[in-house]
Amino acid sequence: MKKLVLAILVMAGLSATAQDHDMKYKRGTMKDLSPEQVATLQTKKMTLALDLNETQQSKLKSIFIEEAKMRKSRMEDFKAQKEDGKKLTAEERYKRQNERLDHQIERKNAIKSILDAEQYAKWEKMDHHKKRKFNDKRKDHKKERRMSRE
Repeated sequence: MKKLVLAILVMAGLSATAQDHDMKYKRGTMKDLSPEQVATLQTKKMTLALDLNETQQSKLKSIFIEEAKMRKSRMEDFKAQKEDGKKLTAEERYKRQNERLDHQIERKNAIKSILDAEQYAKWEKMDHHKKRKFNDKRKDHKKERRMSRE
């Protein structure tokens, strides 16, 4: 009887794990969308969350379009570099990290100039939660990769 219960629990655990894994990767991604589509969706989400006016929407949309274009080109560069099997030197990693941080500072200042104080405070809170959620997913993904190698 104990063996039967144990077998059922193991099967239920395996099926739940498999379903969770499938659901995680079936969610829609934005990588297949054009930069304009991504920017439109981001702008609409921010409009709903922060109650933006028309001027704010248009300014933010132009920022998001530029970001989406840059992100898409960087993804293509990373993909090409990965296919070539090239590893970055410490100096190249430093340069990329520095550029990324400079861009984040510019973006934050640009958004701060567009939003009013209340909207900006709410946006910062939303952005912080988004980054934390992304980092949590990233850690989970790394953990899964590490476990699959072993």
